[in-house]
Amino acid sequence: MDRLKGPREALLRQLTMSVVLYEKVKTTPAKAKAVRPLVERLVSRGKNATLHDRRELLSFFGQQELPVKKIIEVLSPRYKDRTGGYLRTTKLDPRKGDGGAQVQIEFV
Repeated sequence: MDRLKGPREALLRQLTMSVVLYEKVKTTPAKAKAVRPLVERLVSRGKNATLHDRRELLSFFGQQELPVKKIIEVLSPRYKDRTGGYLRTTKLDPRKGDGGAQVQIEFV
């Protein structure tokens, strides 16, 4: 993705938040490839659910409680026995407007 650092980080943060909240998002292959390690790292961090981990998640999401709460209370317990690989990427048909490639990134 050829963007400046600030807009790229904001885009990835918002896309990460969407994946966490909705558990399924349609996006481009490049964005899915960039956001996957972020989401997996956050879910793994949420497994411990210590105060430090909660504050680290809050700092990533810019002090927004909803995604942090969902990671700690819903997603991390769901994957407590799994060491990684929480997401899957599925190819979709191209976009109608410009024919751009699309994928769906979702929790397993």
